[in-house]
Amino acid sequence: MRTIRVPLKLINLQDDGFHLLVEIVVFGKKHWAVLDTGASRSVFDKALLEQNIASEAIETINPEEDTVATTLFSTSSTAVAILPKLKLGKLKIKKYQVVGLDLQSVNEAYEHLGHPQVAGIIGGDILIKYKAKISYKRLRVTFYK
Repeated sequence: MRTIRVPLKLINLQDDGFHLLVEIVVFGKKHWAVLDTGASRSVFDKALLEQNIASEAIETINPEEDTVATTLFSTSSTAVAILPKLKLGKLKIKKYQVVGLDLQSVNEAYEHLGHPQVAGIIGGDILIKYKAKISYKRLRVTFYK
């Protein structure tokens, strides 16, 4: 079993808690994503998907029809697409089916607090599959492949 360690960034949400950010690479560019153990499924910014994936490869679905993603976000629609490659450190996930949501309000809140924008939320689907272990002491997540 291969061990992959990826550094994390801890951000303070003004005494309202903390979020862990992890650097990811999608579409050949570095982005930040929230590492969220409470999210059942990873999601990505719908605008990022629309900018980088041909429109015919993105399927828009209504939230009431969507059984794939359970989130706390309320949106008028979600999108489903295939990411050619997602990288978290040296962990490479190819042809990953993603759910796209509008993360504009999340990014506006982050910007207001002086934090970087995020391209997505890494949730339980990836964390379980790669047996993730999070160390707050060392500020890193370890994946096992």
